[in-house]
Amino acid sequence: MSKALNTIRNQAGSAPIEATLILGSGLSAVADLLAEQVVIPFADLEGFPQGGVSGHGKDLVIGQMGSKRIAILTGRQHYYEHGDAAAMRPALETMSELGAGTLMLTNSAGSLDTDVRPGNLMLISDHLNYAGANPLIGEPTDARFVNMVDAYDPELRATTHAVASRLEIALKEGVYMWYSGPSFETPAEIRMARTLGCDAVGMSTVPEVILGRFLGLRVWACSSITNMGAGMAQETISHTQTKEVAKYGAEKLKRLIPALMEEI
Repeated sequence: MSKALNTIRNQAGSAPIEATLILGSGLSAVADLLAEQVVIPFADLEGFPQGGVSGHGKDLVIGQMGSKRIAILTGRQHYYEHGDAAAMRPALETMSELGAGTLMLTNSAGSLDTDVRPGNLMLISDHLNYAGANPLIGEPTDARFVNMVDAYDPELRATTHAVASRLEIALKEGVYMWYSGPSFETPAEIRMARTLGCDAVGMSTVPEVILGRFLGLRVWACSSITNMGAGMAQETISHTQTKEVAKYGAEKLKRLIPALMEEI
C-alpha cells in the first residue's frame, strides 16, 4: 500500500469511491458541492501535485455528491511546471486503488469555434497531442501500448448531452489540442489548429486521459472556455483573464456535474 493510499484511508475511511474529478484553472469551487467532506492537503500525500499554479486548489476532497462517494482533486500538476508528462500518475494510480472506475477531467481552454464563446462549456470528444510528450514513456510493460479509440467515453458523452439539454445548458463537443505551455499559442499556431480540425486549445488534460486509459478507467472531459484563440478576437489573453472568466464555466459545471454523477 502506498503512503498516500494509507493516509487517505486513515483520514477518510476505506469505503470505495466511484469517480475521481480533477478541476482546472479557476474551477476549484466545484469541490464545495461535496457533503460530508474530508479535506486532505496535497502536501500530505506523497506523489500528489505539489505545483504552485495560481487558480488551482491544493487539496484532495472526498465526500458525497448526491448518492455517489467521489474524490475531487482541486488542482493538477502541469507538464510545463517541471517537464514531466507523468506527474499525475501517482495520484491517478491512488484513485484507481481507491475504487474509482471513472475519471472526470475539467480544464480552462481557448475556443477555436466561433459558436462557443467564453463562459460556455465544450465537451471533449477527442484530442490532438501537439505537445508530443507522453506520460507512458519509460513504462516497461506492453500495457504502454494503449488503445486511444473512444478514449473519451461515448456513453458518458451521450449522457452528458442529455443532462445538459434537460438543464438548458448549451453544450457543444469538439477536439482539444494540447500545447505544452506555459506561453499562450501564437495566432499562427491557432490557424494551424483550426486547419487540423481542432475546436479548443489548452495546456493540460491529455496526459491524464492517456493515464486514465492506461489504468482502465472510463474517461470524461469538459473545457470551460475562457477566451478565443489568439488572433480570433480583440482581447489580451492572460492567466488573470483565464481565472476570472472560468468562474462562469464553474457555475455551469456546478449544475452539470452533480446531475451527470447521478446518471453514471
